[in-house]
Amino acid sequence: MKVFLVLLLSILPLSALTDQSQQAVVGITSSWSSSHANLYLYEKKDGSWIKVAGPWKTRLGRSGSAWGKGIHANPKGSILKKEGDKKTPAGVFSIGGAWGDAAQIKRHPSLPYRKVTPRDLWVEDSKSPYYNQHLILKHDPKSTWEKKAQMKQNDHAHSLKLFIAHNAPPKATPGAGSAVFFHIWRGGGSKSTFGCTTMPESTLKNLVAWIDPAKNPIYILLPQAEYTSLRGPWKLP
Repeated sequence: MKVFLVLLLSILPLSALTDQSQQAVVGITSSWSSSHANLYLYEKKDGSWIKVAGPWKTRLGRSGSAWGKGIHANPKGSILKKEGDKKTPAGVFSIGGAWGDAAQIKRHPSLPYRKVTPRDLWVEDSKSPYYNQHLILKHDPKSTWEKKAQMKQNDHAHSLKLFIAHNAPPKATPGAGSAVFFHIWRGGGSKSTFGCTTMPESTLKNLVAWIDPAKNPIYILLPQAEYTSLRGPWKLP
């Protein structure tokens, strides 16, 4: 097996990291329990955040959202994202590589992309040393564990996805949640997710094409009240 590396930002103090970032995907929910969010794209010009797109309608986890493990500090005593809780991680996160069914996609040349094959795994087993990592087998899956970890194929909702670096390696915390992506929504937006952020296919393609790794893109997902209170201290758009 080999690990497919995704493009992630170094973990830096939040103020320094937002100072470096020139692209931000911002998702705003009405409350922690909501599975709906409005998504906006921002770019930094002359030191100021400028909105370039949005609002876009998106769907989140069935149980709403909870603080995730990203590049932000979680408030003491807050509810945290856990494996299987059907919550979307909230906070500020780096954005990694892309995966999909197509041989090629419209993307920035430096954004990692891989066409998914039956040998591609994403490990959601919290007991594994490869937890929340993408692995490429040297053989077709044989064991029950390998087959269970296979990345989805022949599933339109997963035909294109962009990694959200929640609980990302190399310091993934067992049980804190895994396999969180932007991907295509189901049922025309009528269905919530297990923790991912989903949207129409055309919207996702526009998002993936817009992401420039050199601009240190980040994903910010927060309820409106938390976003308003943290906007200044965290230097958010």
